[in-house]
Amino acid sequence: MKLIHIALFLLLSIFSAAIFAQGNNFIIVSGTIVQQETKTPLQGVSVLLKGTVTGTLTDSKGDFSLRTRAKYPFTLVFSSIGFETQEFEITSPESKLNIELLTQTVLGKEVVVTASRVEESILKSPVAIEKLDIRAIRESPAPGFYDALENVKGVQMTTSSLTFKVPNTRGFNIPNNFRFVQLVDGVDMQAGTLGVPLGNAIGPTELDIASVEITPGAASALYGMSAINGMANLITKSPFLYQGLSLYTRNGVNHVGGTGRDAGILTESALRYAQAFNNKFAFKVNVSYMRGKDWLSDTRTNQNPNTLNTANPRFSELNADADNPAYDAWNKYGDDNGSNAVTISGLTIPGQTGAQSIVVRRTGYWEKDVVNPIVDNLKFDAALHYRLSDNAELSYGYRFGKLDGLFQRGNKIQMDNVTVQNHKLELKGSSYFVKSYISIENTGDSYNIKPLVDNLDITSGGKNSVWQAKYKTALQNALNAGTSLAEALKLGRAAADAGRAEPGTAQFNDLKNTIVGINNWDHQEVVGGDAPATGGAWLNQKSRTYHTDAQWDLSEKVKVFDLLVGGDLRIYEVVPDGNNFVDFTRPLAERNNPLSDGSFGDNVYYKKFGGFAQITKTLFEEKLKLFGSLRLDYNPEFDAKFNPRVAAVYTLAEKHNFRASLQNGYRFPALFEAISFVNNGNIRRVGGLSYINEGLNYLDNSYTLASSDVFNAAVNADVAAGLSANDAALKNKALLAATSLSPTRPERINSFEVGYKSVLLENKLVVDVDAYINQYDGFLGQVEVSVPYKRSLTPGANFVEQAPVGSDDAIFAMLRANRDAQQTRYRVYTNAKNKYNNYGAALGLTYNFYQKYTISGNANYNNISENTQPDVFVTGFNTPKWSTNVSFGNREIVKNIGFNIVYRWQQEFLWESPLVNGTVPSFGTFDAQATYKIPRHKATFKVGGTNIFNNNYVQYAGGPTLGGLYYVAITLDGLLQK
Repeated sequence: MKLIHIALFLLLSIFSAAIFAQGNNFIIVSGTIVQQETKTPLQGVSVLLKGTVTGTLTDSKGDFSLRTRAKYPFTLVFSSIGFETQEFEITSPESKLNIELLTQTVLGKEVVVTASRVEESILKSPVAIEKLDIRAIRESPAPGFYDALENVKGVQMTTSSLTFKVPNTRGFNIPNNFRFVQLVDGVDMQAGTLGVPLGNAIGPTELDIASVEITPGAASALYGMSAINGMANLITKSPFLYQGLSLYTRNGVNHVGGTGRDAGILTESALRYAQAFNNKFAFKVNVSYMRGKDWLSDTRTNQNPNTLNTANPRFSELNADADNPAYDAWNKYGDDNGSNAVTISGLTIPGQTGAQSIVVRRTGYWEKDVVNPIVDNLKFDAALHYRLSDNAELSYGYRFGKLDGLFQRGNKIQMDNVTVQNHKLELKGSSYFVKSYISIENTGDSYNIKPLVDNLDITSGGKNSVWQAKYKTALQNALNAGTSLAEALKLGRAAADAGRAEPGTAQFNDLKNTIVGINNWDHQEVVGGDAPATGGAWLNQKSRTYHTDAQWDLSEKVKVFDLLVGGDLRIYEVVPDGNNFVDFTRPLAERNNPLSDGSFGDNVYYKKFGGFAQITKTLFEEKLKLFGSLRLDYNPEFDAKFNPRVAAVYTLAEKHNFRASLQNGYRFPALFEAISFVNNGNIRRVGGLSYINEGLNYLDNSYTLASSDVFNAAVNADVAAGLSANDAALKNKALLAATSLSPTRPERINSFEVGYKSVLLENKLVVDVDAYINQYDGFLGQVEVSVPYKRSLTPGANFVEQAPVGSDDAIFAMLRANRDAQQTRYRVYTNAKNKYNNYGAALGLTYNFYQKYTISGNANYNNISENTQPDVFVTGFNTPKWSTNVSFGNREIVKNIGFNIVYRWQQEFLWESPLVNGTVPSFGTFDAQATYKIPRHKATFKVGGTNIFNNNYVQYAGGPTLGGLYYVAITLDGLLQK
């Protein structure tokens, strides 16, 4: 790690020495800026020396003074929200300048940096890009700027919690989105070991956000391996350009009916203070705190109806969910497939011939019984900025976030006191930047819900074999007494659950608190033993991410074309916890056990490096702009990968901008996908690197869980027809599918995109259209497999020798899989064997049709081509084919009063994940807000709500029910300015 920082400081020293050698001759430019129509002074107008980092703001009288070493001629740029940007060339010493800014509805004149990593007009971006500036954020009815992303063209939002939202674009959505990158001032917001971008939980406050730029689709050619679905770039306010004290408070209410919880109060407050001194030194401080009653996931939909072979389709009288012993609800845990599904065999059922078998599942607990209803989020950040010259600004930033909430990985995680810290040091000029940052992650008191529920069930209700025996005895006794099958199954469950900890009791609370404090998730159900040792659920993960990157625009030095070059390196350092991540240099049997010092071995490192070059050339009197970029990425675990991109933008008749781009992108497996080693309720989730498989053999000696389910259902049917279990197993052995998995390789995407953007009708109508085709090769996902073991000759001993797949021993092991655990299950990160093609299009329109009345909307279409060949796992497109947003508003319907109304709708779609599968119903919601400004007091009052008609809905299967949220917000902006 020291090498990174030594290299950075050497670079800073070199730049600084060159800068200070420039001399100390200053020019002072001053003036006054007023509104053209009223001639009133304008406070807070940005005055920027074009092509440099030097700038200042106007004071309360509209006056400014700027000191610079620039040589004549030079250009000043004047800009302010709601006014047309103006440029003024200074050719010689001037008396005081008088500048008038014109109020204008600015459509299509935004400048963006994310698409090409350099400033350019949004109309001439080579790829689709969306931007929310300060004004758009203020006018949104969403309670916060991050919530407003949900209304952006092409964006699909996944809300796991009040504190945790993740955007996605163009398909293959998952709550822990590895394929969509979120940056804040160039800092990646993904937590390393959690393997998930933490939304805005550690990002900027609303008072400090300057703009948000979203690039849907692949951006890996410029931003690295993870950005193959898109990225969001959150840009904060400079303390030089936005000074003074700002305050914000929002109070609201949610859970007003139908969400599963009583009404709750939501509060959020924020403060920002920034100050600059002589245009040389500036600082800013932000702090915010949010607290509320979280959304609740409590959908009772059964994803294992009795018609499936994983249930009991031979017994049609069990079709009602209440009668189905294999019931698996969306938001109930412990009733899932895998180690919690057991087969009760050898039953005598009246009316049936021969020995009968019935699949049952443990009772489990509802999500609402084991999660925290109240969540909060504390954020703090501070930054120091020093201008070394007109062309160099040195800054240090610190960011801290503490959050609670829920998020979903393979299972749901209750985040409790999770903390993430960022330290960033950056030197930037008009044509370069060098920055280095470190992110420090600690999951605090968080816990995994699945092992919590598994261990609650097993510790208080008995291990599976004991629970199964009690169930069978009571069930058979009831059947012998003439009780119907459905009622007998209920009596059997009640007998098996006797003594089980019930929610709300002291026994339950004490046991839950014990389990969430234990790091080992394995409930240690030893074959032949009696009571299992109490397993745990604590998510104890700590990591550090080290990152350095640099960029240099050489366009002034290379005259033939514009040239941009850059590079980056990233190192993840993980502290092994013995439960999620381990030291792989330790012997296999010892990896999950602590050493004498309490540690679990040496820290684990995962690295990647990259560099890129981009050439841009304009032709035909700047009507045609060509882009070509090439990026090289390297991870020591894989071969180096090239990511090229070519793009073109053609401007016709100065209004019509046509664009096309083609790129190839790769994504290295994320940290969790690569090296996790999670023991989770006797199903180990493992990363895809080849050395993890050593000694476990799940890659080359296993069967898929799906085929195991089919096999067991067929065996049960044949046993019921009179065959012996062994004969039935041999008869149906062809149903077992060997996995034959390969070690994980990088995921690849080929993406082609075309688009059109224009401003028409005298700058009143913006039209934005894009279409894309993507092909994924080696799509990364999870497959659950079973490694069979031979039966030990010693009664009560563990199974220690694997049975070769295809052998009779393996067949018999799979026969007994749900009876006496003669297998080990793994959930493996691996690559899909098929290629997947998805495609789509989006249309966005904004029309300023009368005075300041504006209507805008977008329609989005995303789809995936069907594959005829089955794959090792389901990829989960998880995206509605059609979605749309329509907004109508006027920021000033009368003086100082504005409003905005937004309607959102999306079509129903199929959601598939390792946790929950099911159909997400369509929904439509209305959001609305009204604002009242008091300029004299620099105050804004905002009253609004999301889903104002309380049309409750879910965004993904297993996700929370989202209802209406109503709020009142007060903002004081720009106090105490000089």
